[in-house]
Amino acid sequence: MASSLTKEATAPGAGEKTFLGHPRGLAFLFLTEMWERYSFYGMRALLVLYLSAGVIDGGLGLNIATATAIYSVYNALVYLLALPGGWLGDRIWGPRKTTAVGAVIIMLGHFTLALPWAGSFYLGLGLIAAGSGLLKANISTMVGHLYPEKNDPRRDGGFSIFYIAINVGAFFAPLTIGTVGQTVNWHLGFAMAGVGMALGLVCFLFGFRYLSGESNVVPAPMSDDEKRAIWKKSAIWAAIAVVFYAAAGAGGLLTVNWLLWPLTILGLVLPVWYLVKMKRDRELSDTEQSRVSAYIWFFVVAAVFWGIYDQTGSTLTLFAQNDTTNTLFGFDFPSSWFQSLNPLYVMALAPVAAWLWLWLNKRGKEPSTLTKFANGVFLIGISFFVMMLAQAAASGDAKVTPLWLCSVYLIQTIGELTLSPVGLSLTTKLAPEKYGSQMMGVWFLAVTAGDSVIALLQLIGAPTDTEWWFASQGALAVLAGVAVFMFRKKVKPLMAGVH
Repeated sequence: MASSLTKEATAPGAGEKTFLGHPRGLAFLFLTEMWERYSFYGMRALLVLYLSAGVIDGGLGLNIATATAIYSVYNALVYLLALPGGWLGDRIWGPRKTTAVGAVIIMLGHFTLALPWAGSFYLGLGLIAAGSGLLKANISTMVGHLYPEKNDPRRDGGFSIFYIAINVGAFFAPLTIGTVGQTVNWHLGFAMAGVGMALGLVCFLFGFRYLSGESNVVPAPMSDDEKRAIWKKSAIWAAIAVVFYAAAGAGGLLTVNWLLWPLTILGLVLPVWYLVKMKRDRELSDTEQSRVSAYIWFFVVAAVFWGIYDQTGSTLTLFAQNDTTNTLFGFDFPSSWFQSLNPLYVMALAPVAAWLWLWLNKRGKEPSTLTKFANGVFLIGISFFVMMLAQAAASGDAKVTPLWLCSVYLIQTIGELTLSPVGLSLTTKLAPEKYGSQMMGVWFLAVTAGDSVIALLQLIGAPTDTEWWFASQGALAVLAGVAVFMFRKKVKPLMAGVH
């Protein structure tokens, strides 16, 4: 049994048929991720606009602060749930089954959003967040499984191709789902997102036989006693939550903030707790402990980066809607189209970045991973300094040219290309064996931490449409980039041979 499993697990890397020189399974993971991201970014392009649109316009009529906080908390929750998603992949179902279950739940969530009731809308958001948590950590792990050798030279390239799938889906989603949602019917747009996820599920099921055998294995299976204890604790906590919120509702006290505040605090506390838990795990070898220490540096930098970057769907979307002239060269377009700029830039610049790293590597001049991270967070800070200028230009009733946002997204994309693909690949390299899929969940917790900080600021009433909002965050990111660059030589030895 063990020998056949090894043979199956290593076969994709040496198969006769390949996908752009990579294992054939990458093609099906590419398509699955593309359609899942199509559904996710299509819905996200509409979320804040729908929440803040007046009831007469078919929206929920929420104020701007609440709408942006819901967006930030939802986004944080999507990535927060990647951690239990990775845990289920590691301990109970294995990555392949966990991904399939997640895809089904996401699909049901989008179709629930399509129902014309406020209650079903929030239920749909919850389903999408839960399903995304199951899918996200495990599908990226399966990409890593296609390359059994951690230093396989194709590995980074495989993740870069996979990253293109994300951006293909993200590019077409606002142009189609955004247009239909904004100009025809919000709920029809949400239904289109559900169809997209259904197509992704079909692609994944067809590609089962081309995936690594390792993807169907539970790395650290739980005993029956452990499973019973986990489900018992989960049931108790779920019951407490139901009783608490039922009592608050019966007393007329329940508002959306009763959900937003606990989730925001959880998004800040859980990442710290989990990193501490890993550091204190005595089952890890000295080498694994050292790599976890190195990873904490990358985690903090990534949290700063994503906290700013993810405002494309909230503060920047509202700036596009309220303060930007949505006309260019005589062509009118919905404000949601701005969210297609980033994936468009990625698809255009990712091959250039990949070529540049290889060209520099051959000459021994490729920047280190830490230097790339420092550049990424530095550039995201510069983008918000540009937004500060754009916000100043939009004072009063003035509306600015779309070229402001075009410039902001371009700077952010260049920063993203130096940080995100490298971060995905590095996570699989630094991950202790015990935390294989869970480590990818930890990477996504950086997004949770960053988005939770933004949600906290929004909940306490920080004005998101002022020069101060953009300038303060821009300064923080620039300083973080400089600090990482200065301390890079102290972190590199902690990576214990991973480069």
